[in-house]
Amino acid sequence: MVVPERNAEPGLPPVTERRKAVPPAFIDFIRGGGKFLVAGHREPDGDCVGSQLALCSFLKRLGKEAIPCSPGPFKRTEIQSYEACFTSRPSGAERAGARVILADCSAKDRTGDLEPSLEGLPLGIIDHHVSASFEGEAVYLDPEAPSVTSMVLELIEAFGMEPVREEAQLLFFGLCTDTGFFRHVDAGGAETFAQASRMIAAGANPKEAFQAINGGKTLNSRILLGIVLSRAQPYFDGRLILSFEEYEDTQRYGLNSRDSDMLYQLLQSVAGVEAVAAIRQETPENCTVGLRSRDRVDVSKIAVQFGGGGHKNAAGFSALGHIEEIRLRLLEEFKKQF
Repeated sequence: MVVPERNAEPGLPPVTERRKAVPPAFIDFIRGGGKFLVAGHREPDGDCVGSQLALCSFLKRLGKEAIPCSPGPFKRTEIQSYEACFTSRPSGAERAGARVILADCSAKDRTGDLEPSLEGLPLGIIDHHVSASFEGEAVYLDPEAPSVTSMVLELIEAFGMEPVREEAQLLFFGLCTDTGFFRHVDAGGAETFAQASRMIAAGANPKEAFQAINGGKTLNSRILLGIVLSRAQPYFDGRLILSFEEYEDTQRYGLNSRDSDMLYQLLQSVAGVEAVAAIRQETPENCTVGLRSRDRVDVSKIAVQFGGGGHKNAAGFSALGHIEEIRLRLLEEFKKQF
């Protein structure tokens, strides 16, 4: 049910609320600004990109200036077509008088090389990660939200408006990314499908979203997937499966050949598996680690131990070191949960 909250300032539509209310401070943060740098985390995914671009479009419809900012890199094939929409280094003119909104992350250090450009500017946050630590003056946090794009939908509706078709497609794209095209929606997820229905009613195309996320893969991506699968090893009586991608693999097959979602999906389909971990040697000195789990194991608690974060069933981190030493440290942390 949509209920009136209070009247908006002259020139803006009235503000309304849904069941999960957008914090008034966040609404006021948007009302009070004329220019926004909408920034996302490094190595963005579909939810990050979708929430940033949809939010920028909405801000422009409110008469604001909005500049989408991203440090990249745009590794995932499904988001590469959006790279040209972003700036990685806002100019002095773009920064002048601007406010910052962090989307899909809660700390400026998650924005990588973009961070210096955000320093000293008023900061708002829209995020759904349970391990988030906040430094902004206006925070919109909903750990139960299936995606940040679902939160952007609620924000648009809080202003008494609906998404236009392009925004709806971006919002649906991000929702499908973070829910694994609804594979990760549990019992009690009716609101998620209600949000999806509203996005589709506004013009989102599920078939196009599915093709964007799952299509367009290269043959090398299938070969690399097979290599990483062949290295999978079970631990703790098969409750954990761990695999890895070496630095030489990336050099041979390229970043664009990675298909993390399919890797996790295949490994989690093994009988008895409660969690999976994929270690990637990104550089000779640094690894990134992706973690996925079923209901019982909270991988966000493991990621936090390495300076990362995420959700109970999907998290990750970046750490100095090599595959073998990261593997041993990971096993120690998983041992505590098992």
